[in-house]
Amino acid sequence: MAAAQGGDRDALDQLLRRHYDRLYGLCRRLAGEESDALDACQEALIAIARGLHRFDRRSSFATWAYRVTTNACLDELRRRRRRPLPTPPTELVGGPDVAAEASTRLDIDAALARLPREYRSAVVLRDLAGLSYEEIAETLTIPVGTVRSRIARGRAALVPLLAEGNQSPRFQRPTPAS
Repeated sequence: MAAAQGGDRDALDQLLRRHYDRLYGLCRRLAGEESDALDACQEALIAIARGLHRFDRRSSFATWAYRVTTNACLDELRRRRRRPLPTPPTELVGGPDVAAEASTRLDIDAALARLPREYRSAVVLRDLAGLSYEEIAETLTIPVGTVRSRIARGRAALVPLLAEGNQSPRFQRPTPAS
């Protein structure tokens, strides 16, 4: 971290590579569409690299990077002025277990895409990124009580959406051959 802040490009590259998968995953869940997630993640990495000198180490680097990434993703969605819907893969390779897992992920992505953005951000940061309530509050720059209510409301809204997705023909899970 110190080397990256001091201008060492190799250290910066290593730091960004170490956190890329989690940052991209956050963008993927917030944006819903892969192309939007890739754009937002790229913007986030640029913002992290440019703003690294402002990182004051009062929080962990991961928390700070999540904040920058969340903001970049939400900015990307505002620029696009649309609510994306995930598109299922055209072909699944790997058998029923992989197909069932992919179907579950599609169900979750589709349900998350239908949540209001403020609920989706809080739920994704808590349940998928594993941030504490305090870290989420810092990331989204909202009070901890607001974080708790958004997570509770978001989770409550996900239940019927996930149940609905499980009954939709588009999201039918494969049944094992008897």
